This record gives sequence, structure tokens and C-alpha cells, in this order.
Amino acid sequence: MALQAPSSLLRAPAPAQRSAPPLRSSFSAPCSLRLPAPARRRVARAATAARITMRVASKQSYICRDCGYIYNDRTPFDKLADNYFCPVCGAPKRRFRPYEPAVAKNANSTDVRKARKEQLKKEESLGQALPIAIVAGIVALAGLYYYLNNVYS
Repeated sequence: MALQAPSSLLRAPAPAQRSAPPLRSSFSAPCSLRLPAPARRRVARAATAARITMRVASKQSYICRDCGYIYNDRTPFDKLADNYFCPVCGAPKRRFRPYEPAVAKNANSTDVRKARKEQLKKEESLGQALPIAIVAGIVALAGLYYYLNNVYS
């Protein structure tokens, strides 16, 4: 029992396409098998994979601790010269720290920068007050320990 392809799929090769006589083996059929082209699917643009580019996907911003200026230029901060200074207050490069929140286009306007500077001062003052609070707590616990030992001993 031999398998036969439908007659619409079997065609003899067109004479214009022959440039050299085809090589035949004892197992080849005298006609070529033509399969229908696979259906093309249109994929939505958003569903395609992300393109690979040379740009850095998440560029790190740096903030000046003295005035609140945010460095967010094309040149990576690490590649800047060591003699880089803040363009607003003149602070050296070592006064800049990484800044995580998203940076808006008007991030370096005067009002926004002043508000950010006040927030930085509050955060730094909390960081400076924390060791003092820890020492005060230790002294209070030591005093309570000595008081309870004198009363109940």
C-alpha cells in the first residue's frame, strides 16, 4: 500500500527554474513535492522580546549632599575625573552619593533642589542622633540595673 500526496501538492518543476539537470538517485521521485507556506502570524509590538541595545537600562543618579543637585548626565559618574565639582555649590566629587528615586526632568530647579536639601538634612540629623539615643538607652539600662541590685540585695 503506497502513500500518495494530494495532486495539488505535486507539481513538476517549472522548465525556467532548471539551470542544471537535477541529480537523481534511484529513490527520488520524478516530480517535486510542494508544500504550502506556513501561515505568518502577526505579533503585537509590545509582546515581542526587548531589543538589546548598548544603552544602560537603569542609569544610576548621584546627589550632592551639600545642595541637593542631582547628577544625571550621559557620562557615568564613575568615569568623571576626580577633580569634578558640583556645578551649583562647588562641592567635590566625594560629596556625591547614589540616589535611588526616579529623577524628573525638573529635578535640578531651585525649589525642588531646596526641598530635597531639607529632606537630606533631616535624614542626616536622624543618622547623627541615633548613636546618641543608643548611648542614652544603655546608660538608662545600666542605672536601672544598679538601682534594682541595691534595692533587692
